[in-house]
Amino acid sequence: MRLEKDSLILEVFPAGTLSCNCSVIYEKNTGDAIIVDPGDDAELIRNFVKKKKLRVTLLLHTHAHFDHIGASEVLSSEFSCPLVLHEKDFGLYKMLPFQASLFGLSCKEPKPADRKLEDEESFGLILGGDSSSKKMREFLKTIHTPGHTEGSCSFYSDFFEEPVLLSGDTLFKGSVGRTDLPGGDHETLIRSIKKRMLVLPDETLCIPGHGVTTSIFQEKKINPFL
Repeated sequence: MRLEKDSLILEVFPAGTLSCNCSVIYEKNTGDAIIVDPGDDAELIRNFVKKKKLRVTLLLHTHAHFDHIGASEVLSSEFSCPLVLHEKDFGLYKMLPFQASLFGLSCKEPKPADRKLEDEESFGLILGGDSSSKKMREFLKTIHTPGHTEGSCSFYSDFFEEPVLLSGDTLFKGSVGRTDLPGGDHETLIRSIKKRMLVLPDETLCIPGHGVTTSIFQEKKINPFL
């Protein structure tokens, strides 16, 4: 999937073992980019960045399950950019070797996240190719939406023609995230969706952590869990 407005582009594609939806937002003139949920396939992300000639400035994460963050440590090192994660998922991130083992995979214990992600924190890039102005346009806002994990977050943008929500593994088309893993809580997840997601504009395009897109309007009307 691809969205574009002015010089800003959002591309979304499946990455890694469980086909996590990786979102790459980049400025087409400078190549500066923010990646949300790189997944656990470093080679795929590396090749995409090389093909598009991007300079990654941030690695953001909706949560710390291995299929969303497994490749982040090596990519953070290669791209010389910070790995950013909500602090309530720091412990889960440290458990990456155990998480991977549940799926018959292996990985080493990662280094700590470079910094913590804050609720309502906004991120952006310098738009228009005028790096000399040093004026950054913030277009991506963090929304803490616990329930799938304690530190689960979503990212909202009203920059494009239609608002966009990167909902991670909290809200899916016709479904919600599982809560039977460490840090999960069903009541908390439903509360996060109702109080922090369904209050967004009905026309908001919802891009979940896996699978197809939906909209806030559609989930209000047909999602049986809500």
